[in-house]
Amino acid sequence: MPGIDPKIAFVPVNIAVLTVSDSRDLAEDKSGAVLVDRLTAAGHRLADRDLVRDDVPAIVARLKGWIAAPEVDVVLATGGTGLTGRDVTPEAFKSVFEKEIEGFGEMFRWISLPKIGPSTIQSRAIGGVAGGTYLFALPGSPGACRDGWDEILVHQLDIRYRPCNFVEIMPRLREHERARKAS
Repeated sequence: MPGIDPKIAFVPVNIAVLTVSDSRDLAEDKSGAVLVDRLTAAGHRLADRDLVRDDVPAIVARLKGWIAAPEVDVVLATGGTGLTGRDVTPEAFKSVFEKEIEGFGEMFRWISLPKIGPSTIQSRAIGGVAGGTYLFALPGSPGACRDGWDEILVHQLDIRYRPCNFVEIMPRLREHERARKAS
């Protein structure tokens, strides 16, 4: 049965929160605030928080900065995952991924289906890994951020969660780089 193993000690991870928006600033960013509140309530550390416009180069630059920062283990983004011309977050994320976590977007839409019906098809929530850093992009609504955190990320970012989780494999995310250097 999946759940928390009380014999394992909690390990906080360092999480940066990125809001992608042309229409908000950090002061009025309810979705980013939901993520910050939830991750800190779970015992994780807010490593950084930023807002960038719906612009692929700006998103990529922010992601690359956090991927290179040893104090950031995970990036959670909100916004820009829809279908309009300005929604470019998935394209930016895919351009930096080493590996995509296809199941993240699939699971997000499955969780959303009973709540918003077939409108969930318009979500392009996405997850992946680059430079040993997990990267997740959620839609820009507070409800979507709650769903993504409460139903997926709170579990997968908790080393105590069984049968498996993202945290326990974090030390192995860069093993391909070590193998290249050794050869």
